[in-house]
Amino acid sequence: MVKLSGGFQYSRNHQRITSQDPASGPGLFDGNGKLLGSASSPIQIWKDGDCIEQSSTDIWHSICASVKAACSLANVAGEEVSGLGFAATCSLVAVDADGSPVTVSWSGDTRRNIIVWMDHRAVKQAERINSSNSPVLQYFGGSVSPEMQPPKLLWVKENLQESWSMAFRWMDLSDWLSYRATGDDTRSLCTTICKWTYLGHAHMEQLNEKNSRDMEACGWDDDFWEEIGLGDLVEGHHAKIGRSVAFPGHPLGSGLTPAAAKELGLSVGTPVGTSLIDAHAGGMGIMESVPVSQYEEKENGKEAICHRMVLVCGTFTCHMAISRNKVSIPGLWGPYWSALVPEFWLTEGGQSATGALLDYIVENHVASPCLANRAAYQSTSLFELLNRILESMMHDMEVPFLAALTKDIHVLPDFHGKRSPIADPKAKGMISGLTLDTSEKQLALLYLATVQGIAYGTRHIVEHCNSYGHKYRLTYFLHVVGLPRTLCTFNSMQISLVVQLFFQEKVNLFFWVLPFLVLLLQRSTLVLMKP
Repeated sequence: MVKLSGGFQYSRNHQRITSQDPASGPGLFDGNGKLLGSASSPIQIWKDGDCIEQSSTDIWHSICASVKAACSLANVAGEEVSGLGFAATCSLVAVDADGSPVTVSWSGDTRRNIIVWMDHRAVKQAERINSSNSPVLQYFGGSVSPEMQPPKLLWVKENLQESWSMAFRWMDLSDWLSYRATGDDTRSLCTTICKWTYLGHAHMEQLNEKNSRDMEACGWDDDFWEEIGLGDLVEGHHAKIGRSVAFPGHPLGSGLTPAAAKELGLSVGTPVGTSLIDAHAGGMGIMESVPVSQYEEKENGKEAICHRMVLVCGTFTCHMAISRNKVSIPGLWGPYWSALVPEFWLTEGGQSATGALLDYIVENHVASPCLANRAAYQSTSLFELLNRILESMMHDMEVPFLAALTKDIHVLPDFHGKRSPIADPKAKGMISGLTLDTSEKQLALLYLATVQGIAYGTRHIVEHCNSYGHKYRLTYFLHVVGLPRTLCTFNSMQISLVVQLFFQEKVNLFFWVLPFLVLLLQRSTLVLMKP
């Protein structure tokens, strides 16, 4: 038996699937964690203002196609795969009693049954929920975000009454994938605690040694759901939102159903573990797998991980830190009991648009198409060309360091609201210092200023954590886990710059190559550790 990626235990090959924008990307691994094969398949997404939607049917078909492709590339037969796990974005899925999709779209298109995590249609509903001052909110930094599920559910009830009456199950995407694969409706502690206001500490208080991993949900606060106008979700022992909740990695049902096994090209009964949110899968993997540093050797392993902050960077950036003691920090999500590591409290900060913001800034500049063509001709990335331009400008202008290039241009990166530590989904971004210059050099400076703005946002989160008891110092070790395949993540030059901006002093930089996590998350994962 081997243990891979935070509690998923299987005997030989380990297949873990993650579904994200804009493609699903499974990876196939052996018992030693060696990557045997991977593949990806595109998925659809619909965007209309604040409304962003997907199709669970489309995502499932994409996963099935890419799983078969990954096995084929690895020359591994389906019956050789001994386990399966899902990690996905914390998007909201609606299905009826037969498991068919229920629309969550103004268009009425039944394919569009997923409200994507970054959808901001429910801002007003979130404001009303927060005005209730429910005791539940103390476990969410004082307020829920429109990116969480209660505001989205309330929006559907108020605006799509037919869909509300038809929906038999409301699920996080990763939980739905597990359910689609096994027929077992058990939800994950990770998803329910972080996005549904499930109280993990209440769940843990009722655990017993005999049946500690699978039990009827006991962490729902019925008064909260009644107060916010969603009391009907309490009916049937919370059947629509989760009657049973288990730790990530708990074996579900009897494994793959015959129908799911046929679609995936795997064997009936292949074990499937309870899911994780995609970013949290990376957080768990890095929090517990990065070797103990020389500065941490003085402490036992359980205490050492309390001195680490994990940044998972992609479309957005998620900041995760755990502690033995409950630490409530206004503006940061949590503290969540056992949402990431069992029996530890999780504090979670975030920036709603980081990689997405870099894409937006670069792709909407007039110089971008020409630069992209040159990058393609040179078989490199557009971002690598921008980095070269910046290095050249630094030498030509004889500035002492790279960051000095942007002394006259500044970016406030809150283009999709501000998640932490000032929880304001209505916040807006800003660029100061624009001129009529439309050259590639000006694009490079704008790109650099955007990276700096994102870095200062993370510094703000870290300093806010410090002021409430986490006590991170200003010299950190940065562990870069692999490099992403998409354009919306940081490469090594950017990371070095970001760290210098965080802490304004020399930082030791190490690269830990854990490619399986890159394939899981298709994003880079950073670890900040207190020496």
